[in-house]
Amino acid sequence: MDPQLQAAAAGGPAAGAPFRTLPVQHSLDDPASPWVVVNKRRPITPAQFVPGDLVRPAVPLAVSGEAALLNRTTAAAAERLFAAASAAGAPMALASGYRSYATQTATYNSYAATRGTESADTASARPGYSEHQTGWAFDIADAGGACSFEPCFADQPAAVWVREHAHEFGFVVRYPWMLHETTGYFYEPWHLRYVGVEAATDMRARGIATLEEYFGTGVAPGYL
Repeated sequence: MDPQLQAAAAGGPAAGAPFRTLPVQHSLDDPASPWVVVNKRRPITPAQFVPGDLVRPAVPLAVSGEAALLNRTTAAAAERLFAAASAAGAPMALASGYRSYATQTATYNSYAATRGTESADTASARPGYSEHQTGWAFDIADAGGACSFEPCFADQPAAVWVREHAHEFGFVVRYPWMLHETTGYFYEPWHLRYVGVEAATDMRARGIATLEEYFGTGVAPGYL
């Protein structure tokens, strides 16, 4: 059994976490689990994990290569999400999907070389600490490319729509506004994470915005 679920069953730190009320439970540690919690204090194990079911979703793409891939479950949910957003007048594109350990290493090192490690840690995950590597997360962009990866994206139709409807398809906005002391990252209205319709809807109903609080794993403001 997953260590967090064992702790919960024994009345440990996760025992009071809201997710415990859901009928189906998943691992919080296994990177192949839709509930895996990855942050600056919870690295992916094994570090060079590669999803075994990567596919290219049938959605508008702003990227190519591995960045256009997601795991099969996330891809299917993303197709439904993108179709609904487009029908609602908020079309969007996949801006960044799967990212391998090697790619994350290059990305992080590039930030560190130009900005320094401290600044790099606010903009990019260290290798082995990125949700993108699991295949459960991706970044979106406005279909027209407006404000991509910029703060103003929060006001674009795609971002406004996903804030209200992402849970209906099993997604949450992973790094909410002003909760960086919990998640370790500043607001990213473009970064979506699949956790399943049941968990995402429950989080919204309870007014819980972060996986750290919902799953009771503790805050992760920085690396230890």
